[in-house]
Amino acid sequence: MFFFFRISADCQRISHTIGNDVHLILRNIVQGTGAFITLMTLSWPLALSSLLICSILSAIFLIYGQYQKKAALLAQDSVASANEVAQETLSLMRSVRAYGTEREEFQRFKKWLDRLAFVGMRESVASGFWILSFKTLYRSTQVFAVLLGGMSILAGSVSAEQLTKYVLYCEWLIYAAWRLQDSMSSLLQSIGACDKVFQFMHLPPSPEFLSKGLKLQRLTGCVDFVNISFHYSSRKMVPILKNVNFSIQANEVVAIVGISGSGKSTLINLLLRLYEPISGEIFINGIPLKEMDIRWLRQNIGFVGQEPHLFHMDVKSNITYGCFRSISQEEIEFTARSAYAHDFISALPSGYDTIIDDNLLSGGQKQRIAIARALLRDPTILILDEATSALDAESEGYIKDILHSLTEDSRRRTVIIIANSFHRLSMIKAADRILVMSDGQVVEIGSHIELLETNGLYAQLFHKQTDAPASIKHQKEGRVE
Repeated sequence: MFFFFRISADCQRISHTIGNDVHLILRNIVQGTGAFITLMTLSWPLALSSLLICSILSAIFLIYGQYQKKAALLAQDSVASANEVAQETLSLMRSVRAYGTEREEFQRFKKWLDRLAFVGMRESVASGFWILSFKTLYRSTQVFAVLLGGMSILAGSVSAEQLTKYVLYCEWLIYAAWRLQDSMSSLLQSIGACDKVFQFMHLPPSPEFLSKGLKLQRLTGCVDFVNISFHYSSRKMVPILKNVNFSIQANEVVAIVGISGSGKSTLINLLLRLYEPISGEIFINGIPLKEMDIRWLRQNIGFVGQEPHLFHMDVKSNITYGCFRSISQEEIEFTARSAYAHDFISALPSGYDTIIDDNLLSGGQKQRIAIARALLRDPTILILDEATSALDAESEGYIKDILHSLTEDSRRRTVIIIANSFHRLSMIKAADRILVMSDGQVVEIGSHIELLETNGLYAQLFHKQTDAPASIKHQKEGRVE
């Protein structure tokens, strides 16, 4: 969030610079050049003395300008951080009030404002020094011009008219130099403040905008992970995946289970090419994933995450999001019915044209819209990352029936189910195969019955999570007795 606050503030600064400072710089360059040429025609010794004053001003400005650039960078950071704290506090106001941390959050916000005030104060002192230097040199130039000009008049080398013109054009030159350097100061502030924008602009394009890879005539949904290892660049000593090997056949329903942090979601991120493996290769239809066109591949994969993310758009646009073909209203409503979402969507104030707001829909309703979005694409590979975790039992029953009907639809869809727990056991048991992960490795593969019979990690997790509710119920019954 800090990044977006910072980018927004930097872009506003760039807009101000382009709209105000650039044309002032050009105008003052032209005005100063014209004044200097005129001074040279009047008296080149006097003109050179004015040029000396401008050079001294420029030297002072170089020091002042570098400070302004650094100060602007610190100020933009402080503003962005203060905005981030304010936004975070307001969005989590219920938690803040529940824990009584209003004073602490105020101090967090105040810390960045104090830093901004400190930077602004030092910037004001530097600006005052710059203005004092200009005024001193400017008045010194006037005194010097009168003294030198008076001596030249007495010597007969300069007329009173020439001296008057010199004083006027000298003022033009020095003020043009001052305004030029003042505009340059604002420009340097913008350059310093917009450092993040320039860094962002120089980032290399994402691979999907460069890739001209393969686009297959038909995607069957056969997936192979071969010796896949992965770690995050910031934590190279902490491996997430270690030599993972498994295959998913076309039209197969596979559940991947394991405790949190075992690497399940990382596998999906690699399949979507959100990350690249450190070693090993992923194949789809026998073709290396990195040789395929990323955008085309993602258009053939449907993904429903654990936490539904909807955009601040109408319901219809959220369902059709990422689907680039022409879609009729009938298709949208049919898909919504398939995801058990049509009834509550129709009950909204404007139906499918209702703008989605954070407090408008429940978690289960958002999840059903997200499932409808994935189903509308008719994907060859459907990924469900705890996709039914936010649904009640009734809604989950409908969704489960729909998903099973899709997998049986001419057996043309591969379904990958990610499960962190066994609270949705029916979804896991319905899988053709179950992959059990632990510590970044696939440790068991088999059906639900086969894995229970082997009495391995899957059986331990299953009994641990399914026996707990029964144990709690037994304890409650004992207290009642």
